Amino acid sequence: MTPDFFAHLIVSAALLLLVANAVNGIEIRGALSAVLAALVLGLVNAVVRPLAVLLTLPLTVVTFGLFLLVLNGVMLKLAAAVVPGFRIRGFMPAVWGSLLLTLLNLLIDAFMGPEW
Repeated sequence: MTPDFFAHLIVSAALLLLVANAVNGIEIRGALSAVLAALVLGLVNAVVRPLAVLLTLPLTVVTFGLFLLVLNGVMLKLAAAVVPGFRIRGFMPAVWGSLLLTLLNLLIDAFMGPEW
């Protein structure tokens, strides 16, 4: 594990805490839960999401890609189901949280560069 991995993990955990404070219905209890949630979310996005994208490709095409917002919400909700101390109450907070998390990650990439 490289220092870059730990930097990404800490930044992702901080962004999750920020999202939890901004979106009503998302709750993270403490920094350790945030770090674990960031780790699980990364694993879910690396393993489960590609298969889910492939299986829902026709629906994604019909909705001009908007279904990916729903899929991102499902991935966030899945991570919350596994991590103790990370809770999402309802599906819409998961969708709003995933949208905000995506936008914040885009901002980080814009300032730091995609290869940081």
